[in-house]
Amino acid sequence: MRVDILVPDAVPSEVPRISPITPSPEGNAFGALVDAAGAVLSGAQRAEDAFAAHRGGLQEMVVARARADVALQIATASAQRAAQALATILGMQV
Repeated sequence: MRVDILVPDAVPSEVPRISPITPSPEGNAFGALVDAAGAVLSGAQRAEDAFAAHRGGLQEMVVARARADVALQIATASAQRAAQALATILGMQV
């Protein structure tokens, strides 16, 4: 199964440009997304541990946790959309 990344034709100038996740050599873009989310979550855990040990600041911990929450929401939404698309495809009458 191959899923191509959809890229919009035009992006409004006020919206920040975000580069799409490039698929791994095996073509597993969703796996790359989950790995990236895992890395962000690990970084947030390290920031929380550093704050608890009085080696890190509160601001760094809060920013790291917010980034991890956003990454988790993106991964969750992607998984739900992929499952919905697969259910739609499997439900088609051919």
